[in-house]
Amino acid sequence: MLSASVRQFVCPTRGLSVSVARQRSEGPAGGPQARGFEEIPHTGSNGYINLFWFLKEDRFSSLHKYMEKSFNALGPIYRRLGSQESVNIMLPADIMELFQAEGLNPQRMTVQPWAAHRETRKHSKGIFLKNGAEWRADRILMNKEVMLSSAVSLFLPPLDEVARDFCQILRRRVEAEGRRSLTLDPSPDLFRFALEASCHVLYGERIGLFSPSPSLESQHFISALERMLATTTPLLYLPSKLLITLHAPLWTQHATAWDVIFSHADARIQKVYQKLQSKHRQAGSSGHSPDNQEAFSGVLEQLIEKGQLSLELIKANITELMAGAVDTTAVPLQFALFELARNPSIQEMVRRQVQSSWASAGGDPQKALQGAPLLKNTVKEILRMYPVGITVQRYPVRDIIIQNYHIPAGTLVQACLYPMGRSEDVFREAGIFKPTRWEKSEQRGFLSLAFGFGARQCVGRRIADNEMQLLLFHILLNFQLSVSSTDNIKTKYTLILQPETPPRITFTLL
Repeated sequence: MLSASVRQFVCPTRGLSVSVARQRSEGPAGGPQARGFEEIPHTGSNGYINLFWFLKEDRFSSLHKYMEKSFNALGPIYRRLGSQESVNIMLPADIMELFQAEGLNPQRMTVQPWAAHRETRKHSKGIFLKNGAEWRADRILMNKEVMLSSAVSLFLPPLDEVARDFCQILRRRVEAEGRRSLTLDPSPDLFRFALEASCHVLYGERIGLFSPSPSLESQHFISALERMLATTTPLLYLPSKLLITLHAPLWTQHATAWDVIFSHADARIQKVYQKLQSKHRQAGSSGHSPDNQEAFSGVLEQLIEKGQLSLELIKANITELMAGAVDTTAVPLQFALFELARNPSIQEMVRRQVQSSWASAGGDPQKALQGAPLLKNTVKEILRMYPVGITVQRYPVRDIIIQNYHIPAGTLVQACLYPMGRSEDVFREAGIFKPTRWEKSEQRGFLSLAFGFGARQCVGRRIADNEMQLLLFHILLNFQLSVSSTDNIKTKYTLILQPETPPRITFTLL
């Protein structure tokens, strides 16, 4: 909880906090002058000492909890975290102030190991790693393929296909047990689901991860993806240039993993490029234009067909989308299955809406999801309680005032999602899983930020959101979920927030 001096600036309706900056930034004529940057409460004056204690006490794995403790101790704004000079905020109105100063080409922290790989291998960077006008030009083109509602309607059927296949295979596994239920850790299966679904949407092909014996290429790709993600976190806190110079094993593992991922993308691009060339040759010989009304064949093919991005830029963006699309979907699904399982009344309420919607949708996944808004709110609630990324970062393009403190342009400011989502000053009954809270008409903006905000929000959010909804939709149609323990899940932070130990879920056939 925040101190009384902070709570006096929070409206009675949770989520409608009023920024002190708006009330007290006028200067002598309208109120007190804003206080200086150096006066912002901080976690320690020496960054190297902070880094030492972070390493000694392994605070990186509990970074989200450390942030929460820091806000409780210092108030709704503080600066410096470990060795990283930054300002951390958590109230929605303050985040709105930050958003209004993000500028035309918003910037966030760069994942340095990823950028270093692109630079050493002479690869182009995708929009995840780019900044400035070049970022904006590429982002506008990518939005057309993955963010617009017209794009969503195209990739919902392939996502639905993978979700149905997942449930059919799980159903057969349950039936093979000779009972009507099966208890398991679903995390490996969810990882394969997320990768299979992402490949189907991005590459326009299934890679056979639900097969009892996936291809060797697919297995190498999975191993590389897992190794890349595992090595990213420790590399975030180490100087990439030095590691590259020393040929450090950790860097070599990371770079080699990325090489495999890029090779996989290269093979897909060549395959699609040859397919398009063949299609155009056939159309030319017959005197007809290529048929543009064919079934959706993947984001990759659409980007190549339109020719607005070079093949190098297409490869960079598709590879980054793929790399960021697996754990960030599979892990929230673990949390969702657990919360639905330990809240049977909520599970049943969502299921009834899902069943009703499915009965009237005629097999159309878009209509099915539109008829089950409680399912969408379930995903939103999961991401409030367990945000995949625990911060959203921006560098304001102009000086701003937050909580009556002056923050210079160009300062790294982080909106801290985990503390915000768990704060009773923002959400009433913050520790309770309550999807219906999102139905209230009085809810305002900057409360649901798991996918970021503004022009630089997650470019894959439509794919991820619909992917999670569709899988949960079909699971609820097929299975009753339960858990043996309703104790809270202990979480850890690596590159994303995840369970310390994946929860075991019992799937019972309906």
